[in-house]
Amino acid sequence: MVEIRQISTKRELKHFIQFANDLYADCPYYCPPLFFDEMNCFDKEKNPAIAVCDYQLWMAYRDGKPVGRIAGIINHRANEKWNVKHVRFGWFDFIDDFEVSKALLDTVAAWGKERGMDGLNGPVGFTDFDHEGLLLEGYDYPAVMASLYNYPYYVKHIDAYGLSKEADWIEIQVYPPKTVPERLDRLAEIVKQRSHVHVDKVKNSRELVRKYGIQYMDVIDEAYQKLYNFQPMTDAQKNYYKNMYFPLLNFDFVTLVVNEKDEIVGVGLGMPDISEALRKCGGKLLPLGWYHLLKALWAKKMKSFSLLLIAVRPDYQGTGVNALFFQDQIPRMAKYDIQILETTNILETNSKNIANFTQFDHKVHKRHRAYIKAI
Repeated sequence: MVEIRQISTKRELKHFIQFANDLYADCPYYCPPLFFDEMNCFDKEKNPAIAVCDYQLWMAYRDGKPVGRIAGIINHRANEKWNVKHVRFGWFDFIDDFEVSKALLDTVAAWGKERGMDGLNGPVGFTDFDHEGLLLEGYDYPAVMASLYNYPYYVKHIDAYGLSKEADWIEIQVYPPKTVPERLDRLAEIVKQRSHVHVDKVKNSRELVRKYGIQYMDVIDEAYQKLYNFQPMTDAQKNYYKNMYFPLLNFDFVTLVVNEKDEIVGVGLGMPDISEALRKCGGKLLPLGWYHLLKALWAKKMKSFSLLLIAVRPDYQGTGVNALFFQDQIPRMAKYDIQILETTNILETNSKNIANFTQFDHKVHKRHRAYIKAI
């Protein structure tokens, strides 16, 4: 018999987070998240997304042993934007037993229905910046930090529960050239002249904030408005993501495209792939996790690189601004001897974004899916 327990204390939350690490302890492809990041994610004092969400966590037990976990989330701001009444499920992990997975999903569905929701949607997180999408293809590729990983058996559980496809994302492995292709270089120069834009290379997060405030977060917010499940960010969320990610970045891999009014119209961000460092330390900073992470973040040579995002202000989309990102970044990738560029999730319908990467030698190697079910 499966027992579902609601998570309500800090100690229980630690067990909730640790469950996935234990479940995937023998899986070489799983990438554990930073443990303190996961703790902060569920802290209303630290994660401003909670201000626009209701959420609850549960764990499943059998014979006193943990066998599964799940989060139920109602993002009111996203529901209002998309005119839906969805309860989300995320942080969904379980042993290969349908009684367990069904009990967890039933719990979230009942919780959402009690609050007026009529659709069960997931796996997704509080916002589009959390892990999302069940892995369908690419199980034998290592997961990167920003990507969700799950065992293949999850799919049969989702199907058996009656959830159906709502959106698919793909991940692309790109093998960057050593020099900027002539055609792309020529296009970038034309775009600079025609649209009166240029690349501004700032040295660090302090200079970025001094020159532009959080304008770059406004660009990301505007650019992502039409993407699946995206929740318009509050000012508190913009500051949260700014403070969480930007101080860690090597600004060689931050590309800002600026117009003649000194307005940011495009942002491109990437970072060294730190997934192997996270595997070595199990997502824990102590005792030596901090060393592995810093070594990966500031490596002078790296095989793999994670492209976090490319965002272009809507009024500049379709102008060819994306060419400036690659004109700036390809020489830097060569400098660091980067062999593999890993994209994060790209919606399969986002043909313009996909075309950014399929112009190079590449492989579509992973697929993720978000599901929906009426409740």
